[in-house]
This record gives sequence, structure tokens and C-alpha cells, in this order.
Amino acid sequence: MSDGSSSVELVARLRAEIERLAPGDRLPSSRELIRRHRVGPATVSQAIATLAAEGVVVTRPGSGTYVAARARRRAEVADTSWQTVTLADRSVDTRLLTDAGGPPPAGTIMLDGGYLHRSLQPGKILTAALARAARRPDAWDRAPAGGLAALRSVFATMAGDGVHADDILVTAGGQSALSMAFRAIAGPGDPVLVESPTYPGAIAAARAAGLRPVPVPMDADGLRPGLLADAFGMTRARLLYCQPTHHNPTGAVLAPPRRREIIDAARAAGAFVIEDDFARHLGHGTPMPPPLLADDRDGTVIYLTSLTKPAAPSLRIGALVARGPVMARLRAVRLVDDFFISRPLQETALELLSSPAWERHVRALAVALRERCGTLAAAVTRELPGWTLDRVPAGGLHLWVRLPHGADETAVAGTARQHGVAVSAGDRFFATELPAAYLRLSFAGAADRAELIEAVRRLASSGP
Repeated sequence: MSDGSSSVELVARLRAEIERLAPGDRLPSSRELIRRHRVGPATVSQAIATLAAEGVVVTRPGSGTYVAARARRRAEVADTSWQTVTLADRSVDTRLLTDAGGPPPAGTIMLDGGYLHRSLQPGKILTAALARAARRPDAWDRAPAGGLAALRSVFATMAGDGVHADDILVTAGGQSALSMAFRAIAGPGDPVLVESPTYPGAIAAARAAGLRPVPVPMDADGLRPGLLADAFGMTRARLLYCQPTHHNPTGAVLAPPRRREIIDAARAAGAFVIEDDFARHLGHGTPMPPPLLADDRDGTVIYLTSLTKPAAPSLRIGALVARGPVMARLRAVRLVDDFFISRPLQETALELLSSPAWERHVRALAVALRERCGTLAAAVTRELPGWTLDRVPAGGLHLWVRLPHGADETAVAGTARQHGVAVSAGDRFFATELPAAYLRLSFAGAADRAELIEAVRRLASSGP
């Protein structure tokens, strides 16, 4: 019998003996174990080392080997049922933000994400920016509640003429900014008007704040001002959430004549407009329209932007632009929530935006997104003629596709997953009933254009 097998047998025997001993009891000496079990010194040493590594025994040089204290075993599962009563009905529904099917299997082509594939992220630029930021002597100091002054100045310049650093509140990305704005402006039970369809994260954040999302229909030119005015009148809402530029999920851009109408409708209702400009750095090479903020004279628009989408998922840095007393309210919410945003992350964002490499990345990203968008749109049109693609967007990360009449978007998404493609079912994007069955397809999360073509081939083979 080899030393290895002898050691395994001795470990098993010693475990049985230890079970009969109490914690703190001394095991027989090595000489006694050698005699009793008829094994060599090396076998005993190896067995004791194994038991010590497992925490079963404790060795004390010059004294001997002792039974270790045993971990307490829970006699019963804790009864936490009382919490259901205490928590009442303020549950936070995250189903719009998470995949009910869990992580997709290996080999699944990802058309359901909202972030860039790693190959599209400016990884080297970010690493260099992080390294430079970490070398600053004050990198780990407390940051101002509103954000670093230099970073606020950069965001102010990006937002356009008339915006100053004092109008900027640095946030932990766009989702955090949305949550803060909803809670700062409206109270539980209040309505908030949203485009229909809209970003699921906005619906989830509004509901988590106790608000009631009320949909306002869109068409090819974006939000419909006449229906918006009607919605303000019927609901007395004091808040509108919208995405005027490369809307998620449809890709629509608000028509120029409607910009002033939207602001005027909100102003007449005494309401704020939260403008989510998530796609500001996600254009496909064509000129980007100015933000709605540029048409605002009275502090009606609260502008939101973020670096997460055009850079990387973990660069959770964004900004809110607000003017008037609402900024004081937003700053107060920020202070209560988390005091300030991580200074190293802010310093990294500042290094990134101040580098000429950032503009080069944005230009290269525009080319890559345009090519991917065209590839996916052409493949869908060719391979899935029953699916309707009304628009090939000039910015953003997604295609919005209408399924054939009678199709069930949830079932289609489930079947697609079984065929190795993850897509987003359209029901997530509506605050109320769906007018038709839709899917959102991302062209930014796949590895390359070949993978996009393969994804559509799999979708075509899965039906309908």
C-alpha cells in the first residue's frame, strides 16, 4: 500500500476517533499513532497536516495535537416570516431589470444587453486614466458632495452654452440619477408621464419611488405633443421622463418642431422634464441634435447624461443638470443617499474626458456602431421577412422590431434563448398594455458582425 493511500485511511480512522472526543482533548502522540495503526512517521505527519488544514485539529509544537472547536450547527432554520408583515407592501420590483431565466448558457449570443462588448470599450484608455488618477496625492480624499469642480466644468461644457459648473451634480451613473430625480421631485402616489415604449429602468425606478408611470404614445417623430398636453391635463402630473435623442428602445429622434411644444406643454402644466440623454456619445457618425436642455429658458428641463454606455459598465459616472431650487433638492438627496461619489472614479472620469484619446474613441465607436447596426438590420430584413423593422437608427445601441400579428414576444424570446440567442421581450418597455408584440435587439453586445449574422440565422431557425 502506498504512503498516499495509507494516509487517506489514517485520516478516516482519526476522524472517527475525533468524533468521540471533546474539543480540546489531546490526540495520542505520533509515536503512539505509529504503533497503533502500524504506519510510518511520514504517513502520520501527512494525516495530521490534512486534518489541521481542514480545521479538525490544532497542532501546538512541543505540546501535541488537540481536537479543534467544532462549528456550531444550527438546530433549525430561522423563522423570518414576521418580516413579511413588517415590510408591508413597499416591495421593489426588479423584474424589468433582470433576466428571469438566469445567466444564459455558454455560447449564447447576447442581443439583449445595454452595454458595449468588451472589444468596443476603451479598455487601454480607461486603464491609463485610472493609473493617472490613482497617482494623484489627494485621490483617496473625500470628494465634494456635488462632485469634483473640474469634472463638473467638463460636464457643463459637454451640456452646451449657458450651463455652468454650479448647475452640475455628478452622479453614480444614469440609473442612480434617475432614482434621485424621481424621489426629489415627486412624492409617493404621484403620476409620472413616460414615453410609450420607454426605458425599463425608468419604469422600475419610478415605481420604486412610489410613483405611477403613465404612458404617452410616440410615433416616428417621437413623443406626440398633443397627447402629452392631454396627459398633463388629465393626470395633473408634475414630471415627464423622456429620451428625445436616439430613444431606447425605438431609436426615434424628437422632430425639431416638437421640441418647443414639449417644453411649452410641461411649462404650462408647471411640470419638470427629465431629459435622459444616454446616447449623446453613441451617434453613428451623423450630426447629433442639441439636447432639449438647449431650448429651455426657465429651468423646466433636468438633463441627465452618463459615461457608462459609451465607455464601460463599471464606469458609474454621470451628471444631472438642473437650475433653480430643484438643484438644492437634488443635492440634499445625494447627501442623504451616499454623501459623495467615489473620488478615484471621478478622477478617472476626469482623466478620460480630458484626454485626446476620448474623442478618438467616440469617433471610432461611431463607425463600429454604424457598421454593426447596418449588419444586424440587413440580416433581420433578409432572414426574417415576417418581422417589421420600421427604422434603422442613426444612433444608440438597439433595433426595435415588431413581430408578426399574434406572436407572443415572451415565447419568442424564450425560444430564441433555447437556440443560443438572448433578446429582450418588448413587454418590459411598456408601463401598461402592449399595442403589439416587439423585441429589442442590441447590436453592441455581440463580439463582432459575424456573430450578429449568426444570431439572426439562429433566430430564423427558431421561428416564428
